[in-house]
Amino acid sequence: MFRSTGHLGGAGARYRNMDLTGRVDGASPHKLIAILFEELVRAIDATKLAMERADIARVADRQARALSILQALDASLDHEKGGELAVNLSAVYRQSRRLISTGTREKNAQMIDTARNMLGGIADAWANIA
Repeated sequence: MFRSTGHLGGAGARYRNMDLTGRVDGASPHKLIAILFEELVRAIDATKLAMERADIARVADRQARALSILQALDASLDHEKGGELAVNLSAVYRQSRRLISTGTREKNAQMIDTARNMLGGIADAWANIA
């Protein structure tokens, strides 16, 4: 019925966007952060998979998504109320951005794994809060 996997991929992306929109609508602030972390982990995993497949365009797309989410998470920190925790999270986000950027540029999957592991525990904690 479909002539290319690209067409199927587009339909899948549209479904994921609809699903994401449904989860975001009416979500609490804690749930929104948890959703950002879910999407961040997916983007990091997709970046690594694309690297393994030598899909340069997909690497660039997924890396950009991961870096964008990290930037949003960093910008959402309240440094006045969050104090040392906000400072520490900002440092983790900054280090993760560096690892993802350098890892993709140097085709170093270990750096991507390190960033994912750093963020995985935080993602799990937010999932438990939400």
